[in-house]
Amino acid sequence: MERPAPTGFERTFADDDIIVSKTDLKGLITYANHTFMEVSGYTEAELLGKPHNLIRHPDMPRCVFKLLWDTLEAGNEIFAYVINLCKNGDHYWVLAHVTPSFDGLGNIIGYHSSRRVPESAAISKVKTLYQSLKHIEDSASNWRVGMQNATDSLLAQLEEAGIEYDEYLFAL
Repeated sequence: MERPAPTGFERTFADDDIIVSKTDLKGLITYANHTFMEVSGYTEAELLGKPHNLIRHPDMPRCVFKLLWDTLEAGNEIFAYVINLCKNGDHYWVLAHVTPSFDGLGNIIGYHSSRRVPESAAISKVKTLYQSLKHIEDSASNWRVGMQNATDSLLAQLEEAGIEYDEYLFAL
């Protein structure tokens, strides 16, 4: 399924709604709740078995997803602000809480994400950071180098501030 071109129109959802999805170890969607389908515009059949990055917005820095996946693969949870792309090209912002799912032996068997409506004041600050990171990514000779350069920049900013990514997000 091809991603649509962004329309620039922002969708919102109710403060008490939670977008929920689950994926397998490869990031293929194994569960999507009604709110996810309603906001994204995809049907269950269009989502199940598809890569979760189906909803990746082109303005979203790859380095944030690298940090997210590195954190999850280490067995830890993470919070992140994410801009997602709807089926029709609209977008929506979320504050995502992503956790690994474990079997009875402690092995990671998948991932679970719950996403809420973010504070608008935080999003305006996150947009500035993400634009800066995206510029670093897009300035490189290829996407992998760009992602690594932006990751290095983000980690340096966090180290200089003496905080973890999650702490930075909640300070916005």
